[in-house]
Amino acid sequence: MALAHVLAADPAPVFAFGTLALVALVALGWLVLFLAALVSILGSPHTGGMKIAWLVFAFIAPFLGSLLWFVVGRGDSYRRRPASC
Repeated sequence: MALAHVLAADPAPVFAFGTLALVALVALGWLVLFLAALVSILGSPHTGGMKIAWLVFAFIAPFLGSLLWFVVGRGDSYRRRPASC
């Protein structure tokens, strides 16, 4: 009952905390995506020049570069991998 009384008086602090938590969760998700892309790029079978190009793109546009790596670059690198004997 006390919480309902506080919310009825001024709900702004609760909404501010919820917004802050959402922003922190999105930032953490972006950071995990970025770090996963860096590890994946470095471990890919691309040549050195292509790895550097993807790394530069990931650092210049962190969200877009990381997302494009997983959508386009990663699949392309494993499709083009030479067959091992």
